[in-house]
Amino acid sequence: MKKFFAKLFGNNTEGSTSPFIKLHPAIDNGIKPTSNTFKGGLISCHCRKNKVNVKLTGQTAHNHACGCSKCWKPKGALFSQVAVIPRDNVEVIANAKKLIIIDETATIQRHACKDCGVHMYGRIEDTNHPFYGLDFVHTELSSEQGWSAPTFAAFVSSVIETGTDPKSMPEIRERFESLGLEAYDCLSPDLMDAIATHISKNK
Repeated sequence: MKKFFAKLFGNNTEGSTSPFIKLHPAIDNGIKPTSNTFKGGLISCHCRKNKVNVKLTGQTAHNHACGCSKCWKPKGALFSQVAVIPRDNVEVIANAKKLIIIDETATIQRHACKDCGVHMYGRIEDTNHPFYGLDFVHTELSSEQGWSAPTFAAFVSSVIETGTDPKSMPEIRERFESLGLEAYDCLSPDLMDAIATHISKNK
């Protein structure tokens, strides 16, 4: 238990002795602002050579922290950070042969580098799914600045499934609140409304 809390907590960057919960490096180290003129860029896997490179044309949307056990998280992160972009704006431009689908039965088919394990994009093939046409990507894999900033946290309670002590949940939610990110145990209200609208139209 002591090792768990040592990993979970750290000193904040403002020099205070008060510990805070480490969520994700791209969030804990200061959320970078969204650029309204951003045109996109490359995301790359973590391999030292022969990297998988994926070109994302245009800005991402609905960037958020996710506690889902399926999403890729960098080492030591409690949450992933994931955004969406139209699938037509996603193109693998280097070492596509290194990509494998983690779980072909999953709704979101996550394409990962077979060598380093990094998820490059998640794709929905079910044309009836509300989010069909959108790919899920991790913009932290890019060296460019200006990607859409995270605006909420989803599936927060799911981190319990991956080993987080339930007693830590109030502090985790407080940490998100202190950063201005609403914490939900599903998706954001806007996305839940989009799902309900899609279902209603298809009835």
